[in-house]
Amino acid sequence: MKLKTRLTVSFCIIIFVPIMLTVFVIFCFQKYQIAAIEQTYGIEAESYGELMNPLKLLNQYTEANYNRLLKEADLNPDHFLKLEFLEKMNQELQKKYSYLIVRREDDIIYAGEETELSEEDLPGYGKNEEDPVSGTYVDGKKSVLIKQINLSFTDGKKGSAFIVTAFYEVLPEVRALLLDVCISVLGILLLTAAMLIIWIYQGIIRPIKNLEAATLNIQNGNLDFTIECEGNDEISELCGNFEAMRKRLKESSEQQMTSEQQSRELISNIAHDLKTPITTVKGYSEGLLDGVADTPEKREKYLRMINSKANEMDALLNELTLYSKIDTNRIPYNFSKLSVAAYFNDCIEEVGMDLETKQIGLAYFNYVDNDVMIIADPEQLKRVVNNIIGNSVKYLDKEHGFINIRIKDVGDFIQVEIEDNGRGIASKDLPYVFERFYRADASRNSATGGSGIGLSIVKKIIEDHGGKIWATSKESVGTVMYFVIRKYQEVIQDE
Repeated sequence: MKLKTRLTVSFCIIIFVPIMLTVFVIFCFQKYQIAAIEQTYGIEAESYGELMNPLKLLNQYTEANYNRLLKEADLNPDHFLKLEFLEKMNQELQKKYSYLIVRREDDIIYAGEETELSEEDLPGYGKNEEDPVSGTYVDGKKSVLIKQINLSFTDGKKGSAFIVTAFYEVLPEVRALLLDVCISVLGILLLTAAMLIIWIYQGIIRPIKNLEAATLNIQNGNLDFTIECEGNDEISELCGNFEAMRKRLKESSEQQMTSEQQSRELISNIAHDLKTPITTVKGYSEGLLDGVADTPEKREKYLRMINSKANEMDALLNELTLYSKIDTNRIPYNFSKLSVAAYFNDCIEEVGMDLETKQIGLAYFNYVDNDVMIIADPEQLKRVVNNIIGNSVKYLDKEHGFINIRIKDVGDFIQVEIEDNGRGIASKDLPYVFERFYRADASRNSATGGSGIGLSIVKKIIEDHGGKIWATSKESVGTVMYFVIRKYQEVIQDE
């Protein structure tokens, strides 16, 4: 649930749920209290509206007692002169917070309890019609409702009986109801608040706590954990983005560790490869200094060997320099328009001289027309050819090694194929040979030397030329390296 929706729902809950629950509780209390009042006091009411009408309530409150006294006044009015009868009636009235007053002529002959009512407060004889729902309200320190019963004694004197009911003491259940309602409303508010806290905690606080724990893990360098992302709200999206960031950081960290490991391997390989030619240069130079090369032929041989090893060291250092430029995408290119036939003829002539000294056969086939041109960096393209051929020479294991080079026209591209009859590459290793530092056979690579980045440099250069490189191979038969470069085509604009 979206955060905006969650807040809207929370607002509705905090407003409407307490109101609805309060109305429901009041309704239940009303039914319960009305039933209790009807059972206790004999008052019939359909709603609390009727109970809240004070005059009507008080009239109904003592209605049964009033009717009994009224009947007694008709049948035996002299009973109102008997103390025993009056005490009994007064005790019944006191249960309903009422009491009895009896007046004979102008004298009050009985008062159920001390009262502040004066003679003037009591209605005169015959002023109140004998109606059980009528009464006289007297306002004072203690507001009361007076119901009058007219008496005609057998001796001819007149009198009245009064039922006096105090307002402030009537119906303690109503007060209890108000207290119960207040407690219930407070409980409803607390319950609603608890529900909202739990709901908000589940939807907002808990994901934030998970994010806080995640940030502490990352701060401590721990990336091996998972952030749970449930739901489709903003915080869940944030958790998802945070989890993606964690994975990216972990991948970056792993790549950095791999890169550092590869860099250490590269330095170790180059150090190993430099050690051999340095030892050779040192040995031959000492031979020259010690006079071991005592003939012009020997001196020339020593100097050629020193020069050859120096070139090997220079090539290794150049490879290391180029690797650092590849890592930062700063390989320098000087593109120019080249004739395919002329360029590769010169290139193969230079390569052929080196292969000839190593007694490796070379066959060159050019199937491209003389007017075919390409846009390329001649130095970097030569590095491609030299690296591929150098890699082939390194793994030639036959007595009569050979290398075939074919240049073909394949539509919009020229395709170069360099084939050898070396040991070949296993099918499981073939997809990875152009990756940096990938070593199909670590032990043999150590023996033959090499930094392990030659083919990755080749791939980078060809791709920067807009071309593509791949290989096919069979173990113990040989390997064929292919790469393509787009032809140069002039764009003719319509005049």
